[in-house]
Amino acid sequence: MKAEIITVGTELVTGQVLDTHSSYLSKQCRQLNIPVMYHTTVGDQREEMLSTFRLAASRSDLVIICGGLGPTWDDMSKEVLAESLGYTLVQDSGLVVLLERRFAARQIELTENNYRQTYVFPNGTIFPNPNGTAPGHLVEQDGTTYILLPGPPRELLPMFEDAVFPYLKQRFVPNEVIESQDLCFFGIGESKLEAEVQRLINQNEKLVAATYVSDAEVTLRLISHAKEKEQAQSQLEQTKLTILSHLGEYCFSEGKNRLEEVVVNALKMNGKTVAFAESCTGGLLAHLISSVPGSSAVLQGGFVLYTYQAKEAFLHVTPDWLAKEGAVSYSTAKRLAEEARDQFHSDYALSVTGVAGPEKSEDKPVGLVYVGLASQDDHTQVYQLKLQGMRQHIQLMAAKHALFNLQQRMKER
Repeated sequence: MKAEIITVGTELVTGQVLDTHSSYLSKQCRQLNIPVMYHTTVGDQREEMLSTFRLAASRSDLVIICGGLGPTWDDMSKEVLAESLGYTLVQDSGLVVLLERRFAARQIELTENNYRQTYVFPNGTIFPNPNGTAPGHLVEQDGTTYILLPGPPRELLPMFEDAVFPYLKQRFVPNEVIESQDLCFFGIGESKLEAEVQRLINQNEKLVAATYVSDAEVTLRLISHAKEKEQAQSQLEQTKLTILSHLGEYCFSEGKNRLEEVVVNALKMNGKTVAFAESCTGGLLAHLISSVPGSSAVLQGGFVLYTYQAKEAFLHVTPDWLAKEGAVSYSTAKRLAEEARDQFHSDYALSVTGVAGPEKSEDKPVGLVYVGLASQDDHTQVYQLKLQGMRQHIQLMAAKHALFNLQQRMKER
């Protein structure tokens, strides 16, 4: 069994867009013990696509093609694959009805080129796309299975997880139970986490561990294969407990929750509220928390205090005090957190002040950040961070560190 992933798009080969689909799909196939042997990226040129598809047919049993299913002239993955296989596409009346209803509901003109998305392979399988207008497709010929997926991640990911993954599981591992468990970590790098996990557990074809990085968080997915559900679940539970006994201090969730979701849920569960006073993160903390549904129950408010004058007014201090202590300092982070707590009457308050770059500030290095955490019933803690990377990465890491510190404080109680 050999699998191949082909990503289609001139924007990919020119470097304008990063290919994340190949990594994601390879990890998904790994859960099914389907080995991916090739990653190929090809531009939107018919002849190059034709030769790429034919090469894949000669060497792979499963070919997953991403992108090129849209309505425009350069979206031709389906048409080129049909040519390669000698098929004539046929229009599906059900897809026509769905397409027309979707455009009518949005009160948008349905142009003729959109109907290209209603043509399918005869005797093929259609994967519905609730998040877009281009359905996915599956067709088989001469022992090779071809799957075509839309390019946008918000369409590809749910389509794969809801429709394609179950199909592949039923098709290629019908007699096995597959159970998985996600553990989410912060404060430990992907390479360090992977090395520690490899030291702790014995990976084999029945137990696989894979790491994923997203928005400064690391997700560890444990996959267990067994003949019986109870056996798979038992293996997962034992493995999870082994990992958490050594790395539990970095784990903030035993699920697929983002850090901000975990913080909001913890605050709601404990009947607590939070407020923010932000400098170098520019409101990112408030944005992350407010992006979680139901956050209005816990978010009191926040201040963005970017200039010296704003900090002086908020803290009720003189320019001399701020010049002496520094805007980026332990003392300022402490007072910002305590003032935010007092003004909003919140149970917790977080402050962030630092140097996001690209230049130094107050002769302090880029990446130096102080995070303050104040509460109504405990002393204020201040954490010093020494971060690296571009400006946006430093801002994101600072905000995530602040949320993680708050989550850890609540977990201790």
